[in-house]
Amino acid sequence: MQQLILEAPGRFIEREVEAPANAVDEALVRINRIGVCGSDFHAFAGRHPAYIYPRVLGHELSGVVVKASKNEFGIAAGDRCAIDPYLNCGTCSMCLAGRTNCCERLEVIGIHRDGGMQELLPVPLRLLHRSKTLSLDELAMVETLGIGAHAVERSAAKPGQTALIIGAGPIGLGTALFAAAAGCAVTVAEKNDHRRQFAAQSGWNVVSAASDSMADLVFDATGNSQVMAASLHSVNPGGKLIFVGLTSEPVELNDGLFHKREVTLLASRNSARQFPRIIRMLEAGEIRVKSWISDRLVLSELSTEFADLHKRPTLIKAIVTLDNEKNKGTE
Repeated sequence: MQQLILEAPGRFIEREVEAPANAVDEALVRINRIGVCGSDFHAFAGRHPAYIYPRVLGHELSGVVVKASKNEFGIAAGDRCAIDPYLNCGTCSMCLAGRTNCCERLEVIGIHRDGGMQELLPVPLRLLHRSKTLSLDELAMVETLGIGAHAVERSAAKPGQTALIIGAGPIGLGTALFAAAAGCAVTVAEKNDHRRQFAAQSGWNVVSAASDSMADLVFDATGNSQVMAASLHSVNPGGKLIFVGLTSEPVELNDGLFHKREVTLLASRNSARQFPRIIRMLEAGEIRVKSWISDRLVLSELSTEFADLHKRPTLIKAIVTLDNEKNKGTE
């Protein structure tokens, strides 16, 4: 089968490998769509601390089940599924406390173990979330949406509160969706002209700089340490600052201001337990994401296109299709 490997920072190689087999507690899934994430760009550049090379990337995934033993989840051959990439151990203190996203031995498909940039992938049955009505495109974006959904859940957002989302990439847009669903009045701050226009067309109040706005809840979705530090200035007294984006650099906060406004600082990690809720909301039309897909590629193009993909001026979300699926439309 076809497989694309990030052999080292900046170098993809394509190869043919034997098709994998699935264990009893796994389904064999034919991968159809792969969302490109900011962490994939960081891995390519060698700036992500979690990646060990060589690695098959791809953790925003949808596919069709090829083979599955009879199971308690009702997953069967032919099911179209979103794949939850987070493998928790189930036995550590965090798992036992229900905080599986903070598992002490957490592994992520496409980061800690090989991911979806290949034709077939064995996936634990418990990580498959099926839908009879959603497209493969939509299912591949559930993981992205889960990041924002969990961040808003962490904030305990309430109707009538104001929310400022800094950064209008897919993570920021998802955070805006769920903040609005929680009843917040949403403002999005974004310096990129195209993304600012896209956010405005999506119905959000948009500003070019976070310093132009104040809010009860401020979500940083940039992962830029300087922006994260400055975001404190936009939090109302008694408000909350939620770091959704991730950086390996130190973030220096103005302690005097932090105390003066008695701000609550929260981290948000991954997309804990959000997949079923997101799929229900997509199926009901409560949230819509198809318009986010700005770029489409096939797997064999990535080795030549990936280095400059993040530089495309109109990029919102890139979706990769397996070469053998490229003529089947966007279903």
